[in-house]
Amino acid sequence: MAWFKRESKGIITTTEEKKEAPDGIWNKCPNCKKPLHYSEQVENQYVCHYCGFHIRIGSKEYFSILFDNNQFTELFTDLTSGDPLHFTDTKKYTDRLTETKKKTGLKDAIRAGVGKMNGQDVVIACMDFNFIGGSMGSVVGEKIARSIDHSITNKIPFLMISKSGGARMMEAAFSLMQMAKTSAKLALLAQAKVPYISLLTDPTTGGVTASYAMLGDINIAEPGALIGFAGPRVIKETIKKDLPKGFQTAEFVQEHGFLDFIVDRREMKEKLASFLKMLAPVTEKEII
Repeated sequence: MAWFKRESKGIITTTEEKKEAPDGIWNKCPNCKKPLHYSEQVENQYVCHYCGFHIRIGSKEYFSILFDNNQFTELFTDLTSGDPLHFTDTKKYTDRLTETKKKTGLKDAIRAGVGKMNGQDVVIACMDFNFIGGSMGSVVGEKIARSIDHSITNKIPFLMISKSGGARMMEAAFSLMQMAKTSAKLALLAQAKVPYISLLTDPTTGGVTASYAMLGDINIAEPGALIGFAGPRVIKETIKKDLPKGFQTAEFVQEHGFLDFIVDRREMKEKLASFLKMLAPVTEKEII
């Protein structure tokens, strides 16, 4: 079968002998479709250097970008979701939780940590979309509440990074209760005069948008992020009208007054550190 296989010495030609690049070394920009090498993505903070598209990332990547030298102490690592409603759809909720934990290495759709950002103490809670669509369940609400308590106790600014499809249907009312719970905790944070910055990333939707994501002292977003409550198809069918161009993008939301800033991820750390410095309380010594 020499027609289909070269036999010259030193030439590898059979499919079985070809060595493919390991998974994840190269992938494609979701926007411009150009190939991106993994090392280039990391160096450019997961922003396409061809078109500027912000690739979706999780808590691991955000922590490495924002915390100085990626040094932080993770908070409340023992929290995991229960199954109070014994929910079953195509499969049991407990089975889905087990599978998702194994697949992602996460315990739920949020991680929290405390460390320094440009030398300033900060508590960061970051959602992970890979864990059941970043859905807001009881663990998400509890971790946010405890993170806020940690900020109040230690007078440390709180940064919330939202990335979610909304409330977790498998927990029903227990999930919806987190909207009021986290909003009440943020009211206590405001009373304590501790700064709160909300960063909305792609996508931020549903009950998350309707609660803590929009309650920051400063609300900022990444370019092109999808931000909204209901999906565009549902809205279009409800109002019986075509939606405007760019509807529910960060740029559209900012234009209509719901965001303060849109910040490129590559400038995020410097901008956030600058905001925190401006929001920091002035001491008597500094006044003198």
